[in-house]
Amino acid sequence: MQKIKILTDSTADLSQDLLKKRDIDVIALHVEFDHESFDDGITITTEELYQKVEEKGKLPKTAAVSPGEFMIRFEKYLKEDYDIVYISIGSKISSTYQSAMIARDALDANRIHLIDSKNLSSGIALLVLKACDLRDKGLSASQIKEELEKIVPLVRSQFAIKTLDYLHKGGRASGTAKLIGTIIQLKPIIQVRQGLLDVYKKPVGKMSRALDVMLDDFFEEVHKDNIDLDYVMITHSLAHKSSKYMHHKVHQVVKPKQLIESYAGCVISSHCGQGTIGILYIVKNA
Repeated sequence: MQKIKILTDSTADLSQDLLKKRDIDVIALHVEFDHESFDDGITITTEELYQKVEEKGKLPKTAAVSPGEFMIRFEKYLKEDYDIVYISIGSKISSTYQSAMIARDALDANRIHLIDSKNLSSGIALLVLKACDLRDKGLSASQIKEELEKIVPLVRSQFAIKTLDYLHKGGRASGTAKLIGTIIQLKPIIQVRQGLLDVYKKPVGKMSRALDVMLDDFFEEVHKDNIDLDYVMITHSLAHKSSKYMHHKVHQVVKPKQLIESYAGCVISSHCGQGTIGILYIVKNA
């Protein structure tokens, strides 16, 4: 049977334990402060990212993986006689997917299979874990790609933003909007749909209110028997209290086969800020 290597990028926010257990390789995006460049999750942690933002008073820039970096990684596995399945951060969110396409076309395009997740963070991770399941069932790389592309539009990703500081520093909220939002305790919920990020609900008040809004949407799908319960992910950026709350609420209603707590890496955290949390899952029918 042909060997298959499952590859993703650091924005999938998968733990080292899961990466090792499921034999997944990761290629890192980059975080840049002035003239210093760091590899997401390798040479800088999320905690260190927040420290640097505090010290410098500004957000870092984030940079995609280059075609050259992909070529080095792809060539490594081709030489070891692997077919490659790479699941990328959404092409409308980062140019990383385009870099992978350039590298694939320069090498053996028939053995390198690219999937545009049209998502980020654990929205990618859900696809990666499904890819591992398909690999372990003996599907070929091309069959895995075919099956994953059916699942891409079924992934549901949403995150509640605890603080507007990072949206403001990143130019996504004006000073006035930030001031008003802070006064009324606005907790915008960002949703990924068709590869784009959008604010779809704006609960006001305590963070638990925003968590309940996301959970209500999840439970609505549960009651319709429309959730793939193989994997449900609660992903956050140093929001341990909120994560515990959401885990408790989910387990009161449904028992996923795997309810996975995931931690947002530096690229994701640099855009949303500390305290951000989401629940991510796959529905059976769109």
